[in-house]
Formats: sequence, C-alpha cells, structure tokens
Amino acid sequence: MLRLVVAAVTFATICAHPQYRDSIPNGYSVPNPCGLGTWETVGHFDPHHHTHDKNPFGLAFAAAGHTWTAALCNADSDNDGVTNGAELGDPGCVWTVGATPSGPATGHPGICDPVGTCGQAFYCGCHGHNCLGK
Repeated sequence: MLRLVVAAVTFATICAHPQYRDSIPNGYSVPNPCGLGTWETVGHFDPHHHTHDKNPFGLAFAAAGHTWTAALCNADSDNDGVTNGAELGDPGCVWTVGATPSGPATGHPGICDPVGTCGQAFYCGCHGHNCLGK
C-alpha cells in the first residue's frame, strides 16, 4: 500500500510541473477568470489539474522553452488585447526568476476574460477535451 501511495504522489508531482509557476511572474496568484481564487495550472485549461490540453499561453510558454522571455511577455496569447506581461504583473517585461514582479497578476494570459470572448471556445466548468467543445 505504501508503494502505491508513493507511486501516486511521484506521478502527480512529475505530471503537474509546479516548478513552471516559479518561471513566470506571479505564477502562484494568477486570477481564475471563472470565479474566485487562483488558476493553479496556468498553462492548461483545467484550473487545478494538469491535462494534455494546453491553453494558448501554455503552448507559447512551451515554445519559449518554458522560460519567461521578452517575446512571451509582450505577446497576447489569449488575444484579449492585453499582453501576457501586463496580465501577470510585468508590464515592462523586466521580471526575472526569483524577483518580485512590479505589480499583481490582473488577468489570465491563456484564457480570455471575460470567458467566451476573443474567439476562444473555452468555457468555465470544463475539464480536459471538453473545454474546447471537442
């Protein structure tokens, strides 16, 4: 039984990639565009669990080598008219890992707010493939 618990915890830790939250400004305080609280898995469509369905910010972050770059900061991954940097509290794109961002996260860089606008098919309350109406 102990082996099963250890294996489950190890698998969850490997799949969740929580260290990526350290690689973006305010990674632990990204607002949940579907309600109260924060979005724990910033690069995914499910707010609490790693899924294979990455949102546009998750795809851009992966393409940037899982690194906060000036290009990623200046991009508008969710196409809502606000840059990723502005939404994550780094409007000047000067943040570095371990530093304090210049402001709080004010939006989600991968999910358009209000949800359902900006041409994004995502809707609240979904998980995995259902998020995009697949």
